[in-house]
Amino acid sequence: MSLAGNTAIVVGGGLGGLASAMRLGAKGYHVTVLDRLDRAGGRGSSITEKGHRFDLGPTIVTVPQLFEELWAACGADFRKDVHLRPLDPYYEIRWPDGSRFNATGDTEQMVAEVARLSPGDVKGYRRFLRESEARYAFGFEELGRSPMNRLMDIVKVLPTFARLRADRPVHAHVAARVKDPRLRMALSFHPLFIGGDPFRVTSIYALVCHLEKAFGVHYAVGGVQAIADAMVAVIRGQGGMVRQGAEVDEITVKDGAATGVRLMDGQAMRADVVVSNADAGHTYTRLLRNLPKRRWSPAKLARQRWSMGLYVWYFGTKGTAGKWSDVGHHTILNGPRYKGLIDDIFMKGKLSDDMSIYLHRPTITDPGAAPEGDDTFYALSPVPHLGHANPVDWAQEGARYQRKMAAELEKVIPGFEGVLSASMAFTPEDFRDRYLSPYGSGFSIEPRILQSAWFRPHNVSEEARGLYLVGAGTHPGAGLPGVISSAEVLGKLVPDAPAFEQRLAAE
Repeated sequence: MSLAGNTAIVVGGGLGGLASAMRLGAKGYHVTVLDRLDRAGGRGSSITEKGHRFDLGPTIVTVPQLFEELWAACGADFRKDVHLRPLDPYYEIRWPDGSRFNATGDTEQMVAEVARLSPGDVKGYRRFLRESEARYAFGFEELGRSPMNRLMDIVKVLPTFARLRADRPVHAHVAARVKDPRLRMALSFHPLFIGGDPFRVTSIYALVCHLEKAFGVHYAVGGVQAIADAMVAVIRGQGGMVRQGAEVDEITVKDGAATGVRLMDGQAMRADVVVSNADAGHTYTRLLRNLPKRRWSPAKLARQRWSMGLYVWYFGTKGTAGKWSDVGHHTILNGPRYKGLIDDIFMKGKLSDDMSIYLHRPTITDPGAAPEGDDTFYALSPVPHLGHANPVDWAQEGARYQRKMAAELEKVIPGFEGVLSASMAFTPEDFRDRYLSPYGSGFSIEPRILQSAWFRPHNVSEEARGLYLVGAGTHPGAGLPGVISSAEVLGKLVPDAPAFEQRLAAE
């Protein structure tokens, strides 16, 4: 493929869009990032209220070498721009019966944790670890970092899919190795981090256990917002532009090729390459609304299964630094049900009376996330997205759900409501309105086996030449490693800018 010029527009300033802009800048393009929010980072951005910095989305960094390689491709040093602190333990899991499980990167410590809960499961756990490593090598390194836009890309890996039993769900795979229901949860819940139902997404996602063990779990000082801000600095250092408060209304197409974008204020901008970091559903239904679709029609998108929604309560507490000493950086609080709750969320679209909570306390690692002596938290609970037959009316249910969540949190951080210094909440309606996420889903299209790799919206759009997709809704999927890898795949698909090619030839 050859291009006439070297201008590129990236729609959306999420982590995938920013990483794509960096990749394109390194390939010689003059890049402009257009983002509708007031701060870069998309779902990884932050809001500061009364001195509390609330990380709105992802809270941890895994596979930091992805960022190191991204920076290196731009002639920069990630470790100089961003300070990562390793977490140990990675997180603590708690159950209603009072039992706990600490996840770490040390194999023997993990074996000891397994033995403490269920001695008979140690052998099965060791086997699970070996299988997790095999799934990582295939699912992440081979599949996740390679283009998957041609049918042959998926055909050639089908034998490996069969050998690794990719048809079997994560939970079924785990259940074949360990018997204790608590361990089955602890080893199978990870797909929820990327919007997947553990009882229905492919067992390839068991790779996360190896990924965490091999590369650690880290926190970026300043939150993921600090990573986004550092990415913006690299883009500007390359001569690119990042415009906040600039919302794209339409991707313009002429004679089957993307020609640029039109903003909400009517401004038209031309480009040789257009990259959409907007949700794939939004890209095809809204930004390309005037273009007849060959593959990703509104009807086909409506038939996809979408990831769950999220209820996230962000709050700060006054004078609590050092209090609640048994609550670390990440705590997972299980409700009384696992499969029943998951079925309510993903299959029935029902807002359950019980809940599970992911409690984030960044001030344990980064005291700067709150005023001195205070704490910052967020409590996240998976809930149904808005596309079910009887969607939750959050105007009616929001306050009630927060009261139920407060009752659960009171068991862990007693007295917290009496010292609240800041409080705000996001529901799926906020995800829909702030991030233009279809159905308010937290992670775009759910990563089931027939909605992954080639079956997912491609990084190279089938609908218009010169149009590319990155981010959670395309290959390889959601989560920080996924969206950063989508930009890596983009870099393998978009040719060098013509002027850059000429310079390389001259050298």
